[in-house]
Amino acid sequence: MRDKLIFGGLFALGLGILGASWLNLMSVNADTAVPEGHSGPVMVIEVAGEATGEIRIALRDDLAPQHVERIVTLAERGDYDGVVFHRVIDGFMAQTGDVANGTESGDPRRWGTGGSDLPDLPAEFSTQSFERGVVGMARSQNPNSANSQFFIMFAPAPHLDGQYTVVGQMLEGYDVLDAIKRGTGGNGAVVGAPDRMARVTIAR
Repeated sequence: MRDKLIFGGLFALGLGILGASWLNLMSVNADTAVPEGHSGPVMVIEVAGEATGEIRIALRDDLAPQHVERIVTLAERGDYDGVVFHRVIDGFMAQTGDVANGTESGDPRRWGTGGSDLPDLPAEFSTQSFERGVVGMARSQNPNSANSQFFIMFAPAPHLDGQYTVVGQMLEGYDVLDAIKRGTGGNGAVVGAPDRMARVTIAR
């Protein structure tokens, strides 16, 4: 199965974010804030491992209705429960959502290589910027290959703008996000026991 990841040299570019100022790391751009009156679903992720706590994400069905529908479907089926954060790059992003191969009991060499039993989705790119707390859908080189995996930004990454589908924005849990176990090497692969999404639910 094809790798599902933030493709190619974007990881190397993302490492340049490490030099961002603390102010930039901690800020959320007003342009990416959840619109006032947002009534879409909220994804609630119970994180377990080195990081423990809850992350709440407003799913932006106003930007990416098909991708939001996919996340809601997988969460309500329980497919995300137990899936690890398999690729985590400090100062860049934390990636998870491989429901096929990404459980802690699975083969670490296959984490991040799978999707779900549902078909890949056509891209729903927007003008929304990839700022801290923004959630995007991971894909292969093919723009229309997002399926189940997603990533949460630690810091702004403008080189991703218009290249990946923005699917959500964090509402709460930045302390939990910042505590997620980091990976090593250029691709941020987590070695040893990764943090995981113990349970994922949808609030409406």
